[in-house]
Amino acid sequence: MPCEVMAACVQSCCAKSAMIKSVAFDATRSLIHGTGLCQLMVDLSLVDEVWCRIQEEARAVAEEEPLLHKLYDDLVLSHETLESALSANLASKLAVPALLSTSVLRDLFSAVLGNDPEIRRAIRVDLRAARDRDPACDKMVHCFLYYKGFMALQAHRVAHRLWIEGRRSVALLLQSRVSEVFAVDIHPGARIGAGVLLDHATGLVIGETAVVGDDVSFLHGVTLGGTGKEIGDRHPKIGDGVLIGAGTQVLGNVRIGKGAKIGAGSVVLKPVPPRTTAVGNPARLIGGKEKPVRLESRAGLTMDHTSWSACTT
Repeated sequence: MPCEVMAACVQSCCAKSAMIKSVAFDATRSLIHGTGLCQLMVDLSLVDEVWCRIQEEARAVAEEEPLLHKLYDDLVLSHETLESALSANLASKLAVPALLSTSVLRDLFSAVLGNDPEIRRAIRVDLRAARDRDPACDKMVHCFLYYKGFMALQAHRVAHRLWIEGRRSVALLLQSRVSEVFAVDIHPGARIGAGVLLDHATGLVIGETAVVGDDVSFLHGVTLGGTGKEIGDRHPKIGDGVLIGAGTQVLGNVRIGKGAKIGAGSVVLKPVPPRTTAVGNPARLIGGKEKPVRLESRAGLTMDHTSWSACTT
């Protein structure tokens, strides 16, 4: 791509974001005059590609559908950062009239997001996960504004931060509101990685001591619960890249290995090895316990719910 064209793209993408206007200007100058290429690469790494994409999509939608112009302007285009827009959107949905104001919640979300770079990174990876894995998600802005699984997950990330900082009453309040508004019940003590997709999300329940890795995909109606017979560390541990089908119940402190697949409607009471498929009630491994069929790819990324194949590598 010619330098002038690349510079124009950077400036167009960043036109509405005050945080990175100076980066865009410096990038343009460096590209046109051929100076500071190494520094330019560093500068360009600061450009928030996800937020720029969301703003571009919001502008396009607002132009195509005048009915939505004010909505998209208020919820996306009037904000300079993704964190600002997300804080305002979550606050407007989770506020309690006359008891818990939108402004108070917005300030709470903004403070947590502004001080936690790991959450900020996870938000962007979650948005990419929805775009890449959900065939119904043709625009990131739709996920950002409309997908209750995404919104419930980001509210949980804030609640979890409050939980580990000792602000447990506030964390539990957020859990309660998310459960009421989005029908997603995640205990604030649960630890959840990045690149997680809650597809549809209705009826999802995740218990206090559950741990979910990166790049995991859940369908609706999933429970990561206890057995009712244990105390302490009593909930499932889900490895990276796992796919958990609709209506699945994983109960107890059992480990689901990396890249495994749990078929829809299964009840899992025992560990599942990496890159294997478990189905049924109680769940059993495809191919049997001694020689289970191995998946070629991580199921949480392929989103293939109905097939399995032997590993060739």
